[in-house]
Amino acid sequence: MTTTWQQPLFEQSVTDNVRQALTEDIGSGDITASLIPADRTGEARVLTREATVICGRPWVDEVFRQIDQNVQVEWHVEEGAMVEADTILFTLKGPARSLLTGERAALNFLQMLSGTATLCHNYATKVESTSVKLLDTRKTIPGLRQAQKYAVRTGGCHNHRIGLYDAFLIKENHIAACGGIKEAVVAAREIAPGKPVEVEVESLSELEIALECGADTIMIDNFSLDNMSQAVAMNKGRAKLEASGGITDQTLLPIAQTGVDFISIGVLTKDCKAIDLSMRITKM
Repeated sequence: MTTTWQQPLFEQSVTDNVRQALTEDIGSGDITASLIPADRTGEARVLTREATVICGRPWVDEVFRQIDQNVQVEWHVEEGAMVEADTILFTLKGPARSLLTGERAALNFLQMLSGTATLCHNYATKVESTSVKLLDTRKTIPGLRQAQKYAVRTGGCHNHRIGLYDAFLIKENHIAACGGIKEAVVAAREIAPGKPVEVEVESLSELEIALECGADTIMIDNFSLDNMSQAVAMNKGRAKLEASGGITDQTLLPIAQTGVDFISIGVLTKDCKAIDLSMRITKM
């Protein structure tokens, strides 16, 4: 199951993310930057110390827009580009105080989102010989879901539902509380007729029930490779099949080769490593 990206919601989230980041960092004022004369201008450059997929330009631009619109940001790489270590990513020109005040917030967004995009790129490359789509999950940093899901897309993977509001994902506890798979699916269709309905199953017998109920997507959770292949054969294209649970980089390709439509992987957003970036003043 994939969801439709909502651009207005994304744009608002960038503004809100940056406002919160600057509030927690600057607080009552950048006292160290105040050591520099207010009228002094400067130039700086930001480079990466390791190979990466670049992601996060909207946040960097917004940081300096909110701090000081006199700061000029000039990018030397495109969003989503794979770059080598020591590549200059962007240069800055403007009031020296503002360059230094915005440095950490801007680099925090860029290093984290580039790390997410790079990890997704690496996973997507492993299954590029298949038709499977790799999906993220809701295992994201609180307050940064839109940002991380944007990075997932930038890295070549795809978004599952954005939140609890845009699609049904009926799992074991929902099924138990509703009285069964059929009851849960029927209720979902009545509550929100236009929303996608996905059901998690843990056996081939539950899969058959979910298929009979007309679920749009069925998550086959922690199935063996043999059972995944059987599930694909049973499905015959009636629903989309999503493999989930215990996915590793070693099992990823064999799972994709069973013929499932999607593989959801929590690690895409919850275990990302930030990229090592550096900013240096080049002129003052």
